[in-house]
Amino acid sequence: MTEAILEPDLPIIDPHHHLWDLRPMMGAFPEPVHPFIAAIARSAYYTFNELHADTTSGHNVIGTVFMECGAFYRSGAGDALKVVGEVEYVNGVAAQSASGLYGNQRLCAAIIGHADLRLGDGVRPVLETLMGTTGRFKGIRHQGAWDANPDTLGPRFQAPPGLYRDATFRAGFRHLEDLGLTFDAWVLEPQLGDVIDLARAFPNQPIVVDHCGTPLGMGPYHGKLHERFDGWRTAIHELAACPNVTVKLGGLAMSFAGMPDHGPEAGLSSEMLAAMWRPYIETCIEAFGPTRAMFESNYPVDKWGASYPVLWNAFKRLTLGASTDEKRALYAGTAAAFYGIEDLLI
Repeated sequence: MTEAILEPDLPIIDPHHHLWDLRPMMGAFPEPVHPFIAAIARSAYYTFNELHADTTSGHNVIGTVFMECGAFYRSGAGDALKVVGEVEYVNGVAAQSASGLYGNQRLCAAIIGHADLRLGDGVRPVLETLMGTTGRFKGIRHQGAWDANPDTLGPRFQAPPGLYRDATFRAGFRHLEDLGLTFDAWVLEPQLGDVIDLARAFPNQPIVVDHCGTPLGMGPYHGKLHERFDGWRTAIHELAACPNVTVKLGGLAMSFAGMPDHGPEAGLSSEMLAAMWRPYIETCIEAFGPTRAMFESNYPVDKWGASYPVLWNAFKRLTLGASTDEKRALYAGTAAAFYGIEDLLI
């Protein structure tokens, strides 16, 4: 679907996207193919050229933040240190963008990698190695998404249940604050209580919750978004009471949320998407405020529901009544402050 770009001059820092080459792995996913796998298979190869094409498709994207996704791990490095390969690869993409040959935007200006916090104190040398790779490395994500029904996430994406409450995980987690690193938390809506407990236990650790806390509308949750909304909203407000927590506004076009339910075939306009997402986005902004909330593309995963121009048009429709300062925070300022890339705003 093609739409005219709304507010084309509004600066955007996209704080959540991936880069990967999944082509060698696609055959390893079991049949029947989970809807999430079917969604990302449409963009099995997504690197610099694809990201650059999306971020220059009309909106004023001045920079981006790469989010770990288990890609380009270093072969032969061992389980703990193989994650360094992903940061090394993305740093090369960032350098390519920073060359200025492709315009003034700064893709992957911040890099969020992965380290296994279940190593406890043993994770510190991994974190220090990641920090030594590039100054663009800002923090980690260790996803905690889990559901008792395998139809929800699929067999390849289950974290151990209760991961964020695990004592060994927390022994590793405590090193993030000491090293000045951020933490991205990805859980499903029923697990938001785990993030609340983690944030309260480590009140000085900056945490950002990905994808509005991932409301669920697929598998055993299909058709239940409405009945689960009040519980999700209560958890979001509890989470917002933790001053060290920020929220990412997006991820609702993933197959997990089911907004839209039929993926790219739905061909929904930004107006229709905005109407669908409004209760979730407005609840998050109301709870956290613009200075602790940031819009995200979650690309190419959210390509399931919308093209890059349509996705950001939908967000902009939701903030038509916001002030200039509020928009500056939601679209760029909060991300810049959280990930330490304020220089992009100069």
